[in-house]
Amino acid sequence: MTGPPGGASAPAGQGSQPGTPGAQRPGASKQARDRDPGGRPRNARPRDGLGRPLPRGQAGEERIPDDLAVPPYEAISLAQGLLDSGRPFHAHEVLEASWKAAPPAERELWKGLAQIAVGLTHARRGNATGAAALLRRGGQRVGRYAGAAPHGIDAGTIARQASSLADRIDTDGLAAAAGPGADFRLT
Repeated sequence: MTGPPGGASAPAGQGSQPGTPGAQRPGASKQARDRDPGGRPRNARPRDGLGRPLPRGQAGEERIPDDLAVPPYEAISLAQGLLDSGRPFHAHEVLEASWKAAPPAERELWKGLAQIAVGLTHARRGNATGAAALLRRGGQRVGRYAGAAPHGIDAGTIARQASSLADRIDTDGLAAAAGPGADFRLT
């Protein structure tokens, strides 16, 4: 095993290069990670309206519970209300909970809807590349259910709209995400 020049080893808890085990981002604290009762990592930091973490102790937006369990029609209604009120990150959380709870035959549909909501979140955050990529990926997943989507979800229209919006973002930039065709209807 080699260490830094001069034969000295790296200080305990720090790898010799970023990305190596034990390496830590510059300026990062050694605070323990938030964990749920099952030991899975969770981030309990408050979040802004677009899901970005805020400093601990600062007031943030109300979060969607990690264990949200609602019937599909209620999830669609809740997600639509969040999309309509300009809160695509929160809509994504609702759709992600439905994806994780869905029967196997529906998981890709819910995953695609969640990805579209994340794409809209990236657009609102100013990330054109991420927005277009997730809108396309989500639209492709949802499009597989065109004509046969459960729960009244208009999969064909949603898939076409996601693809079209991604193309417009690529061509015209993020202004396209605030223009016509950027409001999604799930049913």
